[in-house]
Amino acid sequence: MRSRLAGVFTCAALFAAAADSTIQPKGLEADHYLQHVKVLASPDYKGRGTGTPELERAAHYIAKQFQMLGLHPIDGKNFLQPFPVTTNARLGKANRMRYRLDAGAKAVDFTKQAMPFNFSSGGKFAGSLVFAGYGITAKEYNYDDYTHLDVKDKFVVILRHEPQEFDEKSVFSGKVYTEHSQFFSKATNAKLHGARGVILVNDTHNHSGDSDELEAFAGTAGPSNAGIPFIHVKTAVAEAWMKKAGKDFKEIQAAIDKDLSSQSFPFPDSVTIDLNVDLRRDQKTVHNVIGFLPGETDEHVIIGAHYDHLGLGHQFSMAPSEAGKPHPGADDNASGTAGVLELARYFATRPKMKRGMVFMTFAAEELGLLGSSYYVNHPSMPIDKAVAMFNMDMIGRIRDSRVYLGGLGTGDGFQAMIDDLAKHAPLKVEMADKTGYGSSDHTSFTAKQVPVLFFFSGLHADYHKPSDTWDKIDAPEAVKLLDFIATAASKVASDPARPRFVRVAPSHQPVAGGTSGGGGYGPYFSSIPDFAEPPTGVRFSDVREGSPAGKAGLKGGDIMVEFDGKKVQNLYDFTYLLRTKKPGDTVKVRVLRDGKPLDVECTLEKRK
Repeated sequence: MRSRLAGVFTCAALFAAAADSTIQPKGLEADHYLQHVKVLASPDYKGRGTGTPELERAAHYIAKQFQMLGLHPIDGKNFLQPFPVTTNARLGKANRMRYRLDAGAKAVDFTKQAMPFNFSSGGKFAGSLVFAGYGITAKEYNYDDYTHLDVKDKFVVILRHEPQEFDEKSVFSGKVYTEHSQFFSKATNAKLHGARGVILVNDTHNHSGDSDELEAFAGTAGPSNAGIPFIHVKTAVAEAWMKKAGKDFKEIQAAIDKDLSSQSFPFPDSVTIDLNVDLRRDQKTVHNVIGFLPGETDEHVIIGAHYDHLGLGHQFSMAPSEAGKPHPGADDNASGTAGVLELARYFATRPKMKRGMVFMTFAAEELGLLGSSYYVNHPSMPIDKAVAMFNMDMIGRIRDSRVYLGGLGTGDGFQAMIDDLAKHAPLKVEMADKTGYGSSDHTSFTAKQVPVLFFFSGLHADYHKPSDTWDKIDAPEAVKLLDFIATAASKVASDPARPRFVRVAPSHQPVAGGTSGGGGYGPYFSSIPDFAEPPTGVRFSDVREGSPAGKAGLKGGDIMVEFDGKKVQNLYDFTYLLRTKKPGDTVKVRVLRDGKPLDVECTLEKRK
């Protein structure tokens, strides 16, 4: 639905009748707003990466602002809510790799000739080798590198990318890589075939002009632990194994590209490797920052945004060549955090309303909504007393006065309220997904049946790049949106009746950011994953009613451990397995519910 907003909107005028003569209200101000953005996106904060000292510095900055404004800590003691996160892996000092061609062993120089991926399993491993082409099983293309190949308990040597990548007639697309080229897909496929580990080699035949560089350790997205060692080696290392087998990399690649025929084979028994993969995954404490303005009742309205960003970029950067540089995150999401602070300043000058106002800034959103997920599962106030949650993520670069509003269908009365406010606001609102699910923190509250509204000004060329800087923020336009949010939040906080949560019928479309069952790949399943990974499996934060998962009786809190008879260790495994199926397939799903196994059958549907 699209609603056009026109006219002039003045927040103070709408609230003038409620003004207390003893309190002089302060209007929302662009200068105050922009100052917060400048601080949070400054070089001193180095991109506010999760687990870094700079993120903690940002948390204390926000807490100090809450204190100066007269907000209350919910527990009466501290504005900070601590919770643990596992940070990205780092290389330890005990990485070792050797290979044998006959009786003699040769060491491989780690970091120069070999590099584990950050999602690799750690430990000591040894075994024989099998060449498995590109490591791809693609039934839809009638292509399988594992056909008639026994790889159980062996290391598979596979090529990077995919076949016929520059052939416009290729079934693999030719110009654009398919999901089969993704590293985590290759890892999951090897694991499903019983491989002990994966050795990745650059496909030098198709990329003869490229240098044979190893993938940067922290440069690839994936699970925290793929459940299998995954090592990238220089072509020269693997060529020694090929020579022993009487094979040539370039000839093999050319043969595969010619007709997509399988060129997989076992290496001689005399070719073996042993390695020690030493990866350290540190657990650190980070903080949500929460301030409270009491109301006349114990109900409350939440205004929130995440304050973390990418730090120095690494695997989430959209500018991989600039990984290692601070990614300041001015729009994502210093802009939303500044909005929380400016709204807190505004409401701190207002008379007490029927319901209290809770201002939250979340940590670890970029790692998977971890801060908001922690809060809704460990709420400082009863979650059933939260009557609505307003989330702001990237609101600082409004173009053509257009903003995007999500979650409109989650609260009865939201539609009428927005339509009424639309009569007097100088903004144009594009109605986004109405379900309340998406790639930002409101999703965590939707899963707990709290009505939500999500405000977003759109993606841009600086998204997740070092170029997302404060000087590109349009503070006056952002404050227009804050006016709009303040009016809506005040109305919800003051109305006699609270909005009733409404479950919106699913559209079968993947949710922005990939939080719809299986990340938008394959047929329709529609669980909403909790990105705070359990030790093994995929925990559902919610399951959409009327979806295949819902019809099968699955629900929020279930942990999927098997799909179609295959073990699921993480969300990436599930993503891979889901896209191997087709609409109409009935699959067996095993979940743990309250620690006990539960088996159901689920009939997958077509996305519409």
